[in-house]
Amino acid sequence: MPSHRTRAQERADEIDISPTALLAELETTKAELAAAQQQSEEYLAALQRERAEFLNFRRRTEEARARDLGLAAEDLIRKVLAVADDFDLAIDKRPDEIAANPWFEGVSAIDRKLRSLLESEGVSPIAADPGTPFDPREHEAIANVAGSTRRAGEIVEQLRRGYRLRDRVLRPALVAVAAERSPTDGTRLDDGAPTDQTPPLTN
Repeated sequence: MPSHRTRAQERADEIDISPTALLAELETTKAELAAAQQQSEEYLAALQRERAEFLNFRRRTEEARARDLGLAAEDLIRKVLAVADDFDLAIDKRPDEIAANPWFEGVSAIDRKLRSLLESEGVSPIAADPGTPFDPREHEAIANVAGSTRRAGEIVEQLRRGYRLRDRVLRPALVAVAAERSPTDGTRLDDGAPTDQTPPLTN
């Protein structure tokens, strides 16, 4: 009577367990594992690139938004400075008889509040008082004044205030600057005191 073989036994008999077959199977498995690892590394590298590109995109977007907001704020500040210029003109040209008038005191109070607002936004005036050395980075000379008692290159008069926004110049101060003195104009370059340039008469 023939022995009855199970399905599992039949499949086991079909498997080649010779050393050559096992070695070939092992090499195939190694190759498949290496391919899977390479593909996994490629996926990881692609994911890292995508993440880096997204982070760069978000950074650029935030920088552009901050830049746009900064430009908008700067444009608004420039418009406020035009109003501040009007206050400067009104206060400087006020008639003496209204200096103590309550109405004018109210105007001065508004001007002070406006200055406080600008200061809170990082806006500060540029020093340009008479006698201050001219600095082309902060001052814009629109007139050269001859015959001034100031040394050449010093500011004679501030014609419009200049302002700095934090660490950079927002608007240069408009100034008049003392001109170089000619050797024939009867003045010295060192202290501005007159000196007699006429040679002594000889008999």
